[in-house]
Amino acid sequence: MTSGAGQAASTDEQAVDGGRRVVTTSLHGEVLINEPSLSKGTAFTVEERQAFRLDGLLPPRVETIDEQLKRIEQKYSRLHDDLERHIFLRALQDTNEVLFYAFLNTHLTELMPIVYTPTVGAACQQFSQIYRRPHGLFLSYPDRHRLDELLASVERDIDVVVVTDGQRILGLGDQGLGGMGIPIGKLSLYSAVGGIDPATTLPILLDVGTDNQDLLNDPLYLGWHNQRVTGDDYDQFIEEFVAALQRRFPDVLLQWEDFASVNAAPLLDRYRDRLLSFNDDIQGTAAVALAAILAGLSVSDTAISDHPILIVGAGSAGTGIAGMLVETITRTASGHDVVGADVGGAHSGADSGGADGGHQVYLTDRHGILHAGRTDLEDYQQPYARPSIAPTLDGETDLLTIVQALRPSALIGVSGQPGLFTEEVIGALADSVDRPVVMPLSNPTSRAEATPADILAWSQGRALVATGSPFDNVEIDGRSVEISQANNVYVFPGLGLGALISQATRVTDSMLTAAAAAVAEASFNPTESSDGPAGSEPDPDTGLLPDLADIHTVSRKIAVAVGQAAIADGVAPARSVEDLEALVDAHWWSPVYPTLKPAGD
Repeated sequence: MTSGAGQAASTDEQAVDGGRRVVTTSLHGEVLINEPSLSKGTAFTVEERQAFRLDGLLPPRVETIDEQLKRIEQKYSRLHDDLERHIFLRALQDTNEVLFYAFLNTHLTELMPIVYTPTVGAACQQFSQIYRRPHGLFLSYPDRHRLDELLASVERDIDVVVVTDGQRILGLGDQGLGGMGIPIGKLSLYSAVGGIDPATTLPILLDVGTDNQDLLNDPLYLGWHNQRVTGDDYDQFIEEFVAALQRRFPDVLLQWEDFASVNAAPLLDRYRDRLLSFNDDIQGTAAVALAAILAGLSVSDTAISDHPILIVGAGSAGTGIAGMLVETITRTASGHDVVGADVGGAHSGADSGGADGGHQVYLTDRHGILHAGRTDLEDYQQPYARPSIAPTLDGETDLLTIVQALRPSALIGVSGQPGLFTEEVIGALADSVDRPVVMPLSNPTSRAEATPADILAWSQGRALVATGSPFDNVEIDGRSVEISQANNVYVFPGLGLGALISQATRVTDSMLTAAAAAVAEASFNPTESSDGPAGSEPDPDTGLLPDLADIHTVSRKIAVAVGQAAIADGVAPARSVEDLEALVDAHWWSPVYPTLKPAGD
């Protein structure tokens, strides 16, 4: 993992003096003030103002970062809507990174839905209209023969890249170049939640055209005005990108983000053993879903293998969740431990659907349950098809009928179909299990399969709910039920940090399940900053996932668990737990202004 060289090539030296970063740079005057990774605004000290020729360019008063934050809070409070707030935060990030992250960390629960889901969806839709200044790297298909040259324009060390081609942005579909909002938002959370130095992160948009005719007709659209490249041409472009990226940054962690299902799984399979990479929609979503399920099932103190689980939506997210659930059940059946809920014991014999598989995980799409007899399955869906199902369910597409037949303990929605979880469906679920786990995960909010208030009302307050988008607490039967957002932010920052500090060469399935288990363990095991004693009895009304106030501590625990898994899998050098903890501390970036020294002093 690199030490972080700052945004500018002329910023080439960092040190630590008494716990404070010291950065040596040759930048000065207006150039330094306008460099977001080094700018302090009114917080430049008297000595820095003199040394870097800043006197007269700034108001005379020297402020602390706390005083600056008060001004930011006042400005933010006067904004009128979430998109305006998102634009404000992006502008702050593009002018003063430390102040942006300090503000984000101070108000993380409030600001995360603005920086990322659901507001980032609107920002992607209007990306060309709200574009202000460069951020990240745009690699366009017409420039496919110049990828090495374009990557060389990034004159700093990079540890983490988040890349998208903009084809499947949240539940909004093809947003073309506007999809760049997703990598920018994701990497903001890597730094805010996972302690990754923002100077070592790079968002990338692969502009291969768009099939969104509204964008193609828009004269302000900033992307390549062309239909999407597909087939062999698309595959070759991706290959050239990966090869060029490896040449430029050999040890980089690459996160694939918001690729269409037809490409997402094949790309993951093609490259997961070639470089340190993972797909957050497939694997990150699966890990946080597994964490919530483990936490939910811990309330009933029964094994995960004892419960039928129904996933509605068989795209990349749905198949990813299914794969991780099956992997977890298989591991526990063979005696491997998974932290958190009691997940031991394998289910044997036929399940309620009549399948003869060794688990009770079901996927359904608009044509019904995935099973081996169907001839319309995509290649990436084949591994998750049931060997067989009850004849009465073959071709059955009515969700209520499927729920009544399978009697699942957990219902997960990644369909993008709002209102799919009806009162009758939730009622049938609640009739079959005392504390059903219900997870409408589709984003943005408008795509949620049901609202938490409805789910709790229809289940007589018994459902354990986690959602893909943020929702307010629900008041029911004299209780205030906290609704956890099953956001991938619980997993990917700690996963990335763990992969980097352990010097892993691959992201393995065990590393992902270790991340999920660490989140589940923290769900009902409060940290020192939480209310209530550690190890207290599960209280599902506090949410299925840890409090966001504890997410930095959770990310650190995930990083260590991921590092241990990487070592056990033989993809990272052997280290003790204490060594991994020390590496997390050493590499953790915090939004604190460094001391600046002129080059040559």
